[in-house]
Amino acid sequence: MSILAFIILGIVAGFLARALMPGRQPMGIIGTAVVGMVGSLLGGFIGNLVSGDRAFDLEAAGLIGSIIGAFIVLALVGSRRRALV
Repeated sequence: MSILAFIILGIVAGFLARALMPGRQPMGIIGTAVVGMVGSLLGGFIGNLVSGDRAFDLEAAGLIGSIIGAFIVLALVGSRRRALV
C-alpha cells in the first residue's frame, strides 16, 4: 500500500469511527488521520492474530479493520482524556 493510500484510508476510517462513536471528539483533520492510521495498523495486527498469520507483522488493514481499530483507539483516547479532567 502506498503512503498516500494509507493516509487517505486513515482519514476515511478516522471520520467513520468518529461518526459512529457516541459523544464529542474534539480533533482536527490531522488528529482524525492519525487515529485512522493507528487504527488501521491496530486492525491489521488484530486481524493477523485472529487468522494466525505472522502474528507480529504490522500491516494496514482493510477499511472494516481500520474502522474497528480506529474505534478502539478513539475509546482509549476518550478514556484517557476523561481521566485527566
